[in-house]
Amino acid sequence: MSMGVKERLSPSSFIGVQGDNIISFGSGQPDLPPPPEAFEVLPHYRDFRYGLIQGMLELRQALAGQYPHSTPESFVITNGASEALDLALRVIALGDGPGDRKVLMTRPYYYSYPETAHYAGLEPVFTDTLEGRIDLDDFRTKVQDCRAVIINSPSNPTGRVEAVETLREIEKIASDLGIYVLSDEVYKDLIYVRENYLIKGPRVVTINSFSKTYAMCGSRVGYLWSLDSELIASVIAMKTHTSMNTNILGQQMALAATHTPITFIEEQLEVWRARRDLIYRGLLDLGLDTWRPEGAFYVMPRVDHPLDFVWDLFHEHRVITYLGEWFGSPGRIRLSYALDLEKIEEGLGRIGQYLAERGSGSSSSRL
Repeated sequence: MSMGVKERLSPSSFIGVQGDNIISFGSGQPDLPPPPEAFEVLPHYRDFRYGLIQGMLELRQALAGQYPHSTPESFVITNGASEALDLALRVIALGDGPGDRKVLMTRPYYYSYPETAHYAGLEPVFTDTLEGRIDLDDFRTKVQDCRAVIINSPSNPTGRVEAVETLREIEKIASDLGIYVLSDEVYKDLIYVRENYLIKGPRVVTINSFSKTYAMCGSRVGYLWSLDSELIASVIAMKTHTSMNTNILGQQMALAATHTPITFIEEQLEVWRARRDLIYRGLLDLGLDTWRPEGAFYVMPRVDHPLDFVWDLFHEHRVITYLGEWFGSPGRIRLSYALDLEKIEEGLGRIGQYLAERGSGSSSSRL
């Protein structure tokens, strides 16, 4: 691994870093296998011509059965959820919608949100959270002059899940203001506390992918869903001149994955729950203060001197963690528990050894 000085650490310093003795709590990539159905197309698939820009019709038909009042025309299949977010923001930026060229996002946020907004020509503004969840009073104040908001529940990086009442209030606020809601729901099937609540409205854009539920990150198949036909048409037009069609083979595998029995998702959720319980209890036992994850597979403890923590823990104990600063939350680090129980135990042990050597744990200050 080649890294520059400590102050230049970024997610790219760790993405893809591997080694026999490395424990990575870094990347948000499921380690569980995709469903067997996804592999059934591989021995027989031979057609690699261009595909439809909007995405394979059969896949859109399958998705339409999962969303209310939908047709296949309500979807665009994208190169992962990242392209769905990028295209939606760029289309919104080009329009004449209400509000200034601002997009509101919660803080902590997924580290790509502010940069994606910047690339679209929008200004990211932030609403802070209370105990990792949206503060509606602050939200109401900040949203007034925005063109769009991004909601991410369950959250990467906090693992928190918004209350249904909060999401319904956001629906009402956005509808009254006539602004877009971009609802990033890539972890919607990984919730430990309730069923997913689908945000609805005339200007709601739901973003999802096959990366997390079906552990198919590398296939790069995502999608956006909206009942706003003009936005869908604009997204297709933009995609025509940028990436064109999404990975054809990946779409075939995604279609096969939609036929996976619900028991596959339920069994994987229990695996994630056991991992959540282990890492949450383990961090508390180490004296690290953190929110209890309610979904996804992340936890965000508070630590003293987080830059030193992340740097030293890797170089001295071969454990990868991510700086909370990258997610808009200085004073914390983010851990992904996309690891088997044995590796989580080993990683916690190394963190405990590091803390013992350093003689300190988490800060008592509140964020």
